[in-house]
Amino acid sequence: MVEFPKYPETGKLELLASPRKMITTDFTSREINHIGVGDAARFQDSDTEIIDLSLIQEGDYAFPLPGAKVISPYGGRRRHHSGYDIKTCPNDTIVAAFDGVVRLSKPYAAYGNVIVIRHYNGLETVYSHNSKNLVKPGDEVKAGMPIALTGHTGRATTAHLHFEVRFNGVHFNPNYVFSFSRRKLKRECLICRKKGNHISVKPVKALPLYLIDDKEQSK
Repeated sequence: MVEFPKYPETGKLELLASPRKMITTDFTSREINHIGVGDAARFQDSDTEIIDLSLIQEGDYAFPLPGAKVISPYGGRRRHHSGYDIKTCPNDTIVAAFDGVVRLSKPYAAYGNVIVIRHYNGLETVYSHNSKNLVKPGDEVKAGMPIALTGHTGRATTAHLHFEVRFNGVHFNPNYVFSFSRRKLKRECLICRKKGNHISVKPVKALPLYLIDDKEQSK
């Protein structure tokens, strides 16, 4: 059964805290050495997980490169582009998008110097082509904390940040999570489904009725 976030009673809004999922932080050798790795804590009780971005509080998220402009979107002309390329200036400060634990921090093929952070909301974010990584595997980070400097290591012709968002090792459009024009978190639900070895992520404005448990409907 899919569990849904509980909304607070009126008058308790000041007590709101961003919901946290269980994540695996005792990383294996594979997890600290490869980017597209799943989290054993995902899909434990159901083939569907929901991430409600509207419940993430101000201060618990940050745009990864403040002031950046998009130079190449997800998919793009190459169609297989796995993230957003955003640019300000060389050696600008890259920050963590959400609270979490650094899973990987190393040079990695065409990514150059890359960092992967596993977040308490169930997502992972990837930051690559960095001139310098400022964190190492196992480090706890907070949203907005400096983690790297922009560069053009790996397969990059100009200094920029290649930013990815992944769920259980599978990348999806970061524009589902952030508005890259406004540099703000979107306020939607991400419906994450597993069917065999395939994982899909779909943003929705509101939770679809067929996902609501019968007991919830009868209340």
